[in-house]
Amino acid sequence: MTLTTKARKKATNRISKARLAEMIEEATVDAYGESEQATGWFTVLEDNLELPFETEVLGVVLRVTRIDQRDDDRLVAICVRGRGKQAIGLVDLPLPTPMPPGVEWIEAYRLWRGGR
Repeated sequence: MTLTTKARKKATNRISKARLAEMIEEATVDAYGESEQATGWFTVLEDNLELPFETEVLGVVLRVTRIDQRDDDRLVAICVRGRGKQAIGLVDLPLPTPMPPGVEWIEAYRLWRGGR
């Protein structure tokens, strides 16, 4: 098991599987096809995730300023440090401690993406 997999499993353990299933249903209800489902996820994250927040990537502190939906329907966090900007997929984004309000939606999204 990789460190990323361990971190995801630990993060998912904070929220019950039943609650995560409810969140996945809420994000994807009435969505037909992957593109509409990705838009559903984008919408719930936009409505529920408190931004900005800081996280650490490879020992560097970055500020997550927004979430974007790419043309291939992946959701990414737009991270800023000084004048630099980098998009990091939500499935790969290290989550900070303490967790910002609404981060459980990222955890549900990761579960949904992993189960596909």
